[in-house]
Amino acid sequence: MSTPGEYYRSLPPVSKAYGVLCLMTSSAYYLQLYDPAVIMLSYGLVLKKFQVWRLITNFFFLAPFSIKFAIHLIMLARYGVLLEKGAFNKRTADFLWMMIFGAASLLVLAALPPLSSPFLGCSLVFMIVYVWSRENPNARINIYGVVTIKGFYLPWVFLALDLIFGIPLKTGFLGIAAGHLYYFLSVLYPPSTGRNILKTPVWVHKLVVYWGEGTQVNSPVPPNPSAGVAFRGRSYRLNQ
Repeated sequence: MSTPGEYYRSLPPVSKAYGVLCLMTSSAYYLQLYDPAVIMLSYGLVLKKFQVWRLITNFFFLAPFSIKFAIHLIMLARYGVLLEKGAFNKRTADFLWMMIFGAASLLVLAALPPLSSPFLGCSLVFMIVYVWSRENPNARINIYGVVTIKGFYLPWVFLALDLIFGIPLKTGFLGIAAGHLYYFLSVLYPPSTGRNILKTPVWVHKLVVYWGEGTQVNSPVPPNPSAGVAFRGRSYRLNQ
């Protein structure tokens, strides 16, 4: 059985970084170090007062310490890690790009008044779970030892749990919509058209190479021998 330190070091870089940031954000709120109103998404403040940081910081607040926080952090720790180690194994830049695209999609959806939400972190976690479910549709998932389902149905089970715990369903539906858009454009669309419109941009490869060790196969960016440790580990991009 691994120690907590060994488990932490075994986590893939992007899921680990995002999970730690979410945990730190909720911990800082618990310690009353900031007001969540400072980091929440508000297009009025973004456009009128140029508080552009809100477009990013809102994704790091899942919730105050609560059942909602625990459920979504566990979702990220379980299925974000499985996705990054599985379908995105050795493809760190592609996984990071998936999350960036998902966040951008959620920002667009949240600009519509009926879908507006001050914090989109839980929706981003739902997006990750949805992509995992499409990549592993036949995986057998045991839910609290009560029922076993196929991986394809997992996002809908988590939606049911949100309903039980009184969490607004809009959160999950936004994430599922963003996840389906990503999966369609990256997996379903290219074979039928021969075009990969979601190819990972060069600047994402540069970011991973700068902060990590090594790069992806066929990457336009050479390895950086003096890279840092934030994205430690090699990663590879599918040549699509």
